[in-house]
This record gives sequence, structure tokens and C-alpha cells, in this order.
Amino acid sequence: MKPKRIIISGGGTGGHIYPAIAIASAIQEIAPNSEFLFVGAEWKMEMEKVPKAGFKIVGLPIVGINRQHMMKNLLFPFKLIKSLSKAFAILNEFKPDMAVGVGGYASGPMLLAAWIKGIPYVIQEQNSFAGITNKFLASKAQRIFVAYPNMEIFFPKEKIQYLGNPVRKDLIDQAGKKEKAIAHFGLQTDKPCILIIGGSQGARTINLAIQAGLEQLVNSQVQIIWQTGIPFEQEAKVSAQNQSDLHAYISAFIYEMDLAYAAADLVISRAGALSVSEICLVGKASILVPLPSAAEDHQTQNAISLVSEGAAILVKDVEAKTKLVQEAIACLQNKELIAQIEKQSKSMAKPSAAHDIATNILALLTLHEK
Repeated sequence: MKPKRIIISGGGTGGHIYPAIAIASAIQEIAPNSEFLFVGAEWKMEMEKVPKAGFKIVGLPIVGINRQHMMKNLLFPFKLIKSLSKAFAILNEFKPDMAVGVGGYASGPMLLAAWIKGIPYVIQEQNSFAGITNKFLASKAQRIFVAYPNMEIFFPKEKIQYLGNPVRKDLIDQAGKKEKAIAHFGLQTDKPCILIIGGSQGARTINLAIQAGLEQLVNSQVQIIWQTGIPFEQEAKVSAQNQSDLHAYISAFIYEMDLAYAAADLVISRAGALSVSEICLVGKASILVPLPSAAEDHQTQNAISLVSEGAAILVKDVEAKTKLVQEAIACLQNKELIAQIEKQSKSMAKPSAAHDIATNILALLTLHEK
């Protein structure tokens, strides 16, 4: 059988990149002879993360629209035209059977070029509020894979498949990892632990709130695993050193996220699509602090989709410095509440999302061969 050739385009943030990698890996498991080419935006994090995962990637010069400073968009039409031209060249050289768009800068020109050339494509939308690129491309897509219900307000209902967000395989099995996780992060077994994650770049609001509340955490016998992002790492470590009784693991980036979740009794996080999906998958109680500047305020919508089901607590970004640590401590002291949130969180998980999306993509490819 002729190998399937698939282009996967998009990126800009971990919330787009990691689901894309998970989809490719799942397709590879089912159809090992499949060939992949990722297409990202030049100078964005996918240009580093995708090769690390073992896939080839090429970059487009596309940039996002700057909503705060419109004058900075003067070069956008030229970069878009250049990106489209390069997208056509990529399609002519790679000759894919299918394109997969995961949102983000590069997804737009790549899928637009695929449509013009008659190459079928599918879309995977991670958020509960659809991005502008995916909304624009939806009408010509073969399928639109979504992670939340009620997405027909953004997309044609007949094209939607509600399959969830693809996440890292190592997160799925949490059984028996707690003891190993506590040892790995140098923590104590008799104290509750909060995992603090602000996304791949860290989150300044969350970092400042934790920094301001370190003494409260010490007084409440709470220990922390704190992913700070590179800009705040040293400041966080200095602040922690001033609290002699604080048990904390602090790092710019945590690679062993399966162990971090296993160690945690509560998670504090931004409400990016990937983080929300991971939290549900591992069935953890969480306090979500949506990034208010996210496009179309989609993080607030992601958070509300959990909060409305009793699967998370929401603290607004503007209130985080005064409320976040206080809310976290109160939550940890209410074991019934933690258990209830964990139960609801787990009920919203879709652990087979990557496999289900891969199966559907391969079925569509077979259909197009006939």
C-alpha cells in the first residue's frame, strides 16, 4: 500500500504544537509507513519542539495580526502573500494526500493553498471558543475535530466531531506514580502539594500571586511544584530561599509533567486548551486563571466550560494577587470539595482523543482513494 503523506500545519504556542505531535504519533502507530511534514511559523517554538519529537518541519514567514497596535500590521499582507507562495511550493514538492490544520499562524496560508489545489484538509480546534483562522477555513474542511460540545455556533454542524484534545500519552496512566513523583521533586509525603503551571512561557500574574503568598503557603504546611517560565525563574528561587520552611521544586520548565500531576493535590493553571485537557485527563482539582489578553478571550471560555460543570474553580487575572493563594489553601482544606471537583474533572476527559482523530483521518484518506 502506498504510504500516506500528511501535512500538519499550525503552531505558535504549545497548545497548538503538542496536539499536532500527538495526532501525528497516533497516525504513525496505526499506519507506520505514513510520511509527515509539519509546517510552522518561522521563529516560533514549533521550529524547535517538532524536530525534538522526531518530525520534519519547514517554516513560513507568516505573523499574527497585532490587535493592540494596528500600525504594526502594515507588513502583514506582504508576509501573507509570501507565505502563500511558499505554501504552494511545499505542496508541489511534498504532494500530500491530506492536510491537517491545528490553528495558529501557519495554518491559514497552508490550508488555503491546499483548498485551492484541491487537497482535502481537516481542522482540529482545541478551544471552546474557535480561533479566527479555523472559523475562516471551516466551510471547506472535510471534518472539524473539536474538544468541547456546542461548537456548532462556530462551525457547520454536519462537519463537527466531538473527540477531545490529543494529549501526551505518558499522562494517561497515573496509577502508582505518586510515591515516585514525591521523591523525584524532593517533596514530603505528609504535606499537600500544589502544582503551579502558567503555560510554556510561564504566567507573570500567577507567578506574582504565588510569590506574594509564599508565607501563607508555609504557614498552611503546603508545598509546591512551581513552573515559572524562564523570565521569572531566578526571582522565584530567591523568594523561595527567603522562606526557610518552604518545601518547593522550582523550574523554568517541567519536562516530567506526568510526575508533576501525580504529585499534585491541586493544580493552579492558565486555561489554555491543552492545560485544561491535561487536567481533566489526570482528574485533578484545579484553579484556573484565564489569560485575559488571549485571542477572543478564549481562555475564559475554556475555564467556564469546566466551572459550569463543577470541574474547576475560576479566579480572574485581576484578582489573582489577592485571592489566588487564599483560594488554593481553602480548597486544600476542604477534602470533600477536592474530591467532587476531581470526579467532575475526570468525567470531562477524553483519553482516546489522539487515537480517535487519527482513525478518522485515515478513514477519510481511504475514502478519497476510492
